[in-house]
Amino acid sequence: MQRCIELAELGAGHVSPNPMVGSVVVHNDKIIGEGYHKQYGQNHAEVNAIRDVLNKVGEQGEHILKESTIFVSLEPCAHFGKTPPCADLIIRHGIPKVVIGCPDPFEHVNGRGIEKLRAAGIEVFENVLREECEFLNRRFFTRVKKQRPYIILKWAQTRDHYFAPEGNKQKWISSPLAKVLSHKWRSEEDAILVGKKTALIDNPQLNVREWPGRNPRRIVIDRNLELPENLHFFDQSQGTIVFNSKKTEIHDQIKYLEVEDFDHYLPQLISYQLYLMDIQSLIIEGGAKTLDLFIKAGLWDEARVFTSEEFWGKGIKAPEIKGRRIDKTKVGTDALEIFVNQA
Repeated sequence: MQRCIELAELGAGHVSPNPMVGSVVVHNDKIIGEGYHKQYGQNHAEVNAIRDVLNKVGEQGEHILKESTIFVSLEPCAHFGKTPPCADLIIRHGIPKVVIGCPDPFEHVNGRGIEKLRAAGIEVFENVLREECEFLNRRFFTRVKKQRPYIILKWAQTRDHYFAPEGNKQKWISSPLAKVLSHKWRSEEDAILVGKKTALIDNPQLNVREWPGRNPRRIVIDRNLELPENLHFFDQSQGTIVFNSKKTEIHDQIKYLEVEDFDHYLPQLISYQLYLMDIQSLIIEGGAKTLDLFIKAGLWDEARVFTSEEFWGKGIKAPEIKGRRIDKTKVGTDALEIFVNQA
């Protein structure tokens, strides 16, 4: 099952809004086939693992599958979506045992895959490394259960907890290695959000130029549409969403979405609109006011905080969160802490 999780992670940034899933086929205690969900709309993990066996073994493959066990990190699907049901595939090949990491809460699965397998006489073992498998697909589970994206807060702060200099100035805090890691993170999420002030002062590109992978959709909050069009945000290089109070329009890659009530429940309204657009994960990179907006609403799941060795003595204070720290490590010259929202 640990190998299933490792394989599933290879799909990060490519399968949303589907879950990441890995699968292995075991015969006589040896892994004889592996697969994972590589791309949204393409074969699921179980299909690729079974095909891997048949490609390696040849004519004996069908016989060997009937003596094998298939491991999969998420309950096999039981419905027709972009691809046929994986539960039917397992039944058709006569695989006698299935080991599942965790159930799939999606309404068209949600126990139906397990039920179909058992009805066909297949022995099913559930909840193997369940906690790890659920954490792997925390983005997918959040979208299904809470009707909003999985929200990650990310910022850098000085050793004395300052976020930015005073007076609308730009000053880099974290190390070059932290920048590369941040771009890797961007490639794994569906969208990235900043506030108007950050867009204006930093003029960020919000792409993954430091890491191979897809660019996330850029999102900015600009209530009165005051941002100038010469910013990177409006260069049509990637999908861009502008939440505002003036209009709903589409200009090529740029989508303007009107929010009727900016003064109440803005984070909730933005989160639900992104859910409706199949955006499964969102990383918020600033500024301090925008981060605080989501923190005060309790709308965050994970926070990734770089703390540099610099000491400023003054500036704009970094956000404060109350969460459980699950990791602390060194990234270049910075300390990286990761928190989860226990609420």
